[in-house]
Amino acid sequence: MARVRVMEQRPAAQATPSGNLLLGLVALGTVFMLLMGLLGTIKTGVLFNEANLLFAALTFYAASTVLYIGFAVTGTERFVRFAWFATWAGFISNTLAGADRWYIAGHAPFSSVYEMLLAFIWAVAGLTLFVQRKYGVKVIGTITMPVAVVGVVLMQLLPSDVHPLVPALQSTWLHVHVTLAMLSYAACAVSFALAMMFLIQDRMRTESFLANTSVLIALVYAGALSRFAGGGLKVVAQNPETGGDLMIQRGMPLMVVIPDLGWLFTIVLAALLVPLACYAWATWKHDDRGYAWANRAFVVALILQLLAAATFVLRVRSGQYASPMADGAFQTALRNSPFILAGLLSGLLASALYLMLSWRREGLQQMLPSAETLDRLTYKTIGVAFPLLTLMIAAGAYWANQTWGSYWSWDPKETAALVTWLVYAGYLHMRIARGWRGRRAAYFAVLGFAVVMFTFFGVTYLLPGLHAYA
Repeated sequence: MARVRVMEQRPAAQATPSGNLLLGLVALGTVFMLLMGLLGTIKTGVLFNEANLLFAALTFYAASTVLYIGFAVTGTERFVRFAWFATWAGFISNTLAGADRWYIAGHAPFSSVYEMLLAFIWAVAGLTLFVQRKYGVKVIGTITMPVAVVGVVLMQLLPSDVHPLVPALQSTWLHVHVTLAMLSYAACAVSFALAMMFLIQDRMRTESFLANTSVLIALVYAGALSRFAGGGLKVVAQNPETGGDLMIQRGMPLMVVIPDLGWLFTIVLAALLVPLACYAWATWKHDDRGYAWANRAFVVALILQLLAAATFVLRVRSGQYASPMADGAFQTALRNSPFILAGLLSGLLASALYLMLSWRREGLQQMLPSAETLDRLTYKTIGVAFPLLTLMIAAGAYWANQTWGSYWSWDPKETAALVTWLVYAGYLHMRIARGWRGRRAAYFAVLGFAVVMFTFFGVTYLLPGLHAYA
C-alpha cells in the first residue's frame, strides 16, 4: 500500500496560564497518586510487583487521557507532548506488570479475563504510540487512552489470583490463540478511533454524534437493567472468606438485590431516550430547535449518570442485602460487579467526549489529518486486524479439536467471534469489490469494534459457555 501522507499540523500553541495550570494539576495528581501507591508498599515491603506496577500504569494512563483531552480542547501542543511521555510511562509499567505476572504464574498471562485485559490494554497503548509516531495522528489518544483507563479500572475489580492452568488451557495453542486475539482486538480499537475521527473530519453532524452516544449509553443501562428485580438491582454476593463471588453451585452465583437502584437506572435510561426523541423530532420537522433541546436533555442525562454511578458505588460498597435465592442478608462489593461499573464509567467517558466535540468541533477538525488520510489509515488498520482475527479463529478451532474433539461447538464465544470476523470481512469485501469509502466504511469499523467489545465482555457477562474462564 502507498504510504499515507498526513496533513501538516498547526504550529505549536503559545504557552498560556491555563495550559500551565492544567500541566501543573496533572503533574501534582500523578505525583500524589504515585506517592499513595508508594506508601501502600510499606506494609508489604515489596515495591515492584504486579499490583503496584498496574497502579502506576493506571496513574500514567489517566494522566495521558487528561492531557490528550486537554490538547483536543485547547490545541496546546505541550499537552500532547507530555501525554506522549505519560503514555510511554504507562506502557512500560504495563509491560513490567505483565512480565511479573508471567514470572509468578509460570505461564503467559492469557488464562482469564483479567490476564487478557492486561495484554489487550498493553497492545492498545502500544498501537496508540505507534500510530501517533508513524502517522502524526496526535488526537488518537483522546479515544484510545480512555479505553485503557476503563480497562485497568476493570482489572482492579476482577479476580487476579494466580491459579494453575486448567487442563484445557495447558497447551501452546493458548499462547497463539490469545496473542492473536488481543492484537487483533487492539487493532480494532485503533480502527474505531480512526473511524470516529474520520466522521468528525467528514463533517458528520454533531447532532448525529449526540444520537449515537445516547444510544450507546442507553444500551449500557439496558444491559444493567437485565438484572432489574422489583425496583432493585441484582448483583453478585461476596464470599466473605475469599472476597470473590459467593456461589450456590458451580456456575451459579448467589444474587442479592440492592433496593431502589433499579428504579434509578430506569430513570437514567428514560432520560437518555429524551435526547433521542428530540433528535428524531428535529430531523423529521427540520427544526433546529429540537437539536438544542436534545443537547440540554443530554446534559441532564449526564448529571443523572453521575448520580447513578455514585449511588451504585456507595450502595455496593456498604451494607448487606437480601437475596431471592437464600435466607438472610449478604455482603457485596465492587469487585463482584466489575462489568456494571465498567459500563457506567464508559458511559461517563463517552458523554465527556461528546461534550468535548460539541464545544470544540472546529478546533478538532483543524488538528486532524484529512478525511482521506483517516479513511486510508482505518483501512490499513483493519487490513492488519482481519488476518489476525482469521488466524485467531483458525488456531482456536484447531486447539478445540485437540481438547474437545470438535473444531466448532457453536459456543457463545465462538459464535460471537465468527460474527466479528463476518463484520470485518464485510468491510473489506465492500471496500475492495464495491469501492466503499467514506462514511459507509467508517460505520462498518465502528460496528465492528462494538461487536468486538460484546465478544470480549458481553458474552462473558451474559452468555458464559465453554469459554467461561475467558
